[in-house]
Amino acid sequence: MQRAVLALYTLLTRLAQPLLKRKLTRRAQAEPGYGVAVPERFGHYTHPPTDGVLWLHAVSLGETRAAAVLLDALRQRCPGLRLLLTHGTATGRAEGAKLLRPGDLQVWQPWDTPEAVQRFLAHHRPRVGVLMETEVWPNLVAACQANGVPLVLANARLNERSWQSARRLGWLSRPAYAALHAVYAQGEADAVRLRDLGAPVQAVLGNLKFDARPHAGQLAQGRTWRAGQDRPVVVLASAREGEEAALAQILKPFSAQALVKPDGVAMDSGAIPTRQTVQWLVVPRHPQRFDAVAELLQSRGLSVSRRSSWGEHPEPADVWLGDSLGEMALYYGLSDVALLGGSFEPLGGQNLIEATACGCPVVMGPSVFNFQEPADAALRAGAALQTDSMADAVQEVVGPHGVLRAPGRLAALRQAASRFGAQQGGAAAATAERLAPLLNEISSPASR
Repeated sequence: MQRAVLALYTLLTRLAQPLLKRKLTRRAQAEPGYGVAVPERFGHYTHPPTDGVLWLHAVSLGETRAAAVLLDALRQRCPGLRLLLTHGTATGRAEGAKLLRPGDLQVWQPWDTPEAVQRFLAHHRPRVGVLMETEVWPNLVAACQANGVPLVLANARLNERSWQSARRLGWLSRPAYAALHAVYAQGEADAVRLRDLGAPVQAVLGNLKFDARPHAGQLAQGRTWRAGQDRPVVVLASAREGEEAALAQILKPFSAQALVKPDGVAMDSGAIPTRQTVQWLVVPRHPQRFDAVAELLQSRGLSVSRRSSWGEHPEPADVWLGDSLGEMALYYGLSDVALLGGSFEPLGGQNLIEATACGCPVVMGPSVFNFQEPADAALRAGAALQTDSMADAVQEVVGPHGVLRAPGRLAALRQAASRFGAQQGGAAAATAERLAPLLNEISSPASR
């Protein structure tokens, strides 16, 4: 039965290849990165074959940033490490390019057919593979096992929905998880679910993203800009489709009570709409939506100033649009409070760790299943608040009893956020220590 299920899966992945090529062509129109080196996705390469590399797979932007933290710890232990970095998204590949050193390689993750995977392994001959967070592909894992490539799942997470889905597809998923060399889970709940699928969980080491440090220059610039504002700034961070429209609908006359700047100075808002008593900042999660979000906000009667047009300082507008990549530290430094994108639609929420690392308190919606343990921990630490809807979140921030009307409460939230981010680190060093025995062979002169 297991072979039959894998054979059916393989047939479907083969049949899907033309669809994937068409999808990449369409995506490349909005994001040119998707049009780069497309044959690599099917195991065809222009560079010479390699040998003796560490293969590190980080599918998208968030995983690549976690991989950067781990890679730094690994290179401290193994200075001669040679890296093969793979991705699935254009944003991940662009971020990953910053991690490369002379002798390193970067290619696309192979599409999960036996042929593409085998060409990938034969061309690059990795000694060890490290998959970040969730990237367990049946043919990829099976081929690595057959070729003697130890495959480790690091910073591993598995939310409730994904676990239930994997259980329903147990004939396919269980052999893949069981064939991994080792799994290092983010949290205890992740470990329980992964073990249920047969994964060899060896330790719970925490979340690598807590070891990342925000870009100091961006954070300082954001805080400088915030200090020059005459009203508090609230960011809808990593917003997903539907959330910007929900916020725009709320930006109507809200309250006749005074707002209070974080420095304790009361502002007489009279009957002014919230968009005039608060500076709203929207940062969409996906860059291909920047133009659409700008048009949506303007269609609701809101003036928009885009980050890409700013000079020495932000330009006045009802809503600032963060239409840039890699500047979340600037946006969090610029903001007094963050509304967590992805949590106000049933999407599981985005990562709140970077916000807290920047000392920016977070207000979450009800949907945080993708980052349940960090979200719960932030709530317990007093670094975050949770509401049932976007409307409730706006009330929590700027309503009669909102945090922007209580400087002492806002200050306490900020302090809790800073402490929370600083206290949760250590996963990078712990993971690097576990991986070191596998990597020592790669970085030794005899292995080259």
